[in-house]
Amino acid sequence: MRILQIGAGAVGSAAVAIAARRKFFESYLVADYSPARAEACVPDARFSSVTVDASSSSAVAELCRAHRITHVFNAVDPRFVMPIFEGALAAGAHYLDMAMSLSTPDPSAPYSRTGVKLGDDQFAQGSRWADRDRLALVGIGVEPGLSDVFARYAADHLFSRVDEIGVRDGANLVVDGYHFAPTFSIWTTIEECLNPPVIWEADRGWYTTEPFSEPEVFDFPEGIGPVECVNVEHEEVLLIPRWVPARRVTFKYGLGNEFIEVLRTLHKLGLSSVEPVRVGGVSVSPRDVVAACLPDPAGLGPRMRGKTCAGTWVRGLDLAGVPREVYLYHVVDNEWSMREYGHQAVAWQTAINPVVALELLASGAWSGTGVLGPEAFDAVPFLTLLTEYGSPWGTRE
Repeated sequence: MRILQIGAGAVGSAAVAIAARRKFFESYLVADYSPARAEACVPDARFSSVTVDASSSSAVAELCRAHRITHVFNAVDPRFVMPIFEGALAAGAHYLDMAMSLSTPDPSAPYSRTGVKLGDDQFAQGSRWADRDRLALVGIGVEPGLSDVFARYAADHLFSRVDEIGVRDGANLVVDGYHFAPTFSIWTTIEECLNPPVIWEADRGWYTTEPFSEPEVFDFPEGIGPVECVNVEHEEVLLIPRWVPARRVTFKYGLGNEFIEVLRTLHKLGLSSVEPVRVGGVSVSPRDVVAACLPDPAGLGPRMRGKTCAGTWVRGLDLAGVPREVYLYHVVDNEWSMREYGHQAVAWQTAINPVVALELLASGAWSGTGVLGPEAFDAVPFLTLLTEYGSPWGTRE
């Protein structure tokens, strides 16, 4: 396996640190627009670095051919999904990402009807990937990713009927010294939090609702405790129903009132927009300006305290036909991830899952063609290997 990872930010650099401890690949090329950032990731002779324009599918394809790449791992913002996705296919490489192609709200009824959904542009090319005997494994971070694996595991091994699957994300992380410091890409956070959230119901299909709707308090495990969660647009709702029979699927994120108000203010001021505006003699995207003004999530680890939890709550009938509710979860303590890997918890938790998936593809434990989500594969090998990596998962009734 010859891997090309595009992106050397918070998640990308954490993925390299995790992969460096494994032996399943022949070579690992780290590409970024910043040569210094890419080079800083390189830990040993199996790794090398290069610059790339992630917005150019031809540049991605050329890089793949030059280095005989077999698998492209996309670790950049979702705005670059399609050129990297298309460049990988053009070069005959397999592909993995952690966020899918972007959505476009319905122009006349954005808070009731879906427009172009997350991943639609990728799924539309499924037959092209299958015809070329290549796999695009989409949404294989932590959420989406591990949360989808949990959904598949629950449906296969814990339930005879699934009434509802609800992905729930919460944390008690604190960043010392900052009034506002997102621990993940603010570009992606703005995108998913301000777009109309999508809900799946078996008798209705996919539909949308208002941002931050249906607040609920969810009690997270391992000392995190109760956190208010709200509906947010996320890939799991678009992925899980394709492979897991469930009557309802939702995604709710524990943002907190302060974070929500900051996002609403950015939106009101037009600072969430990606459309360039003229400032003096240059054109800039307001959202890019916001991202540039905030601290880089990759550097926040030493100032962070607390834990982050990603998980999937499932409600239905158990294998004996008795009502059951289970929360399958994965918790990472920032103190542990910084001590063991030198990377902050949110980035590390996201990064471990595509590395596990790459190893499963290398061994043949996972295989397939076309455009597939994590739910399309057997969950047991993934969860077994995740534990072998030293990162166990848990369940709570």
